[in-house]
Amino acid sequence: MGKQKKTTPQSYQIRLTHNTLKNIDEITGYIAFIKNSPLNAIKVADTIFETIDRINLHPFAFRECEELPTKSNTSYTLE
Repeated sequence: MGKQKKTTPQSYQIRLTHNTLKNIDEITGYIAFIKNSPLNAIKVADTIFETIDRINLHPFAFRECEELPTKSNTSYTLE
């Protein structure tokens, strides 16, 4: 029998828009300044970016958002 050819996983790239970064900044700013909890704001930001990194490494390990149309979720209709 012949050797099976190893395939490298397809690489994906996550693009964060300016609006996304602004929203994260607003969320963490609210936690830090309005709720007077800067350490929790740092933890929230770290968790958000760690999750983004995990999605980048393993995009199919997470469920699709049922509210957003995707290639595999075509049952979504706009009303």
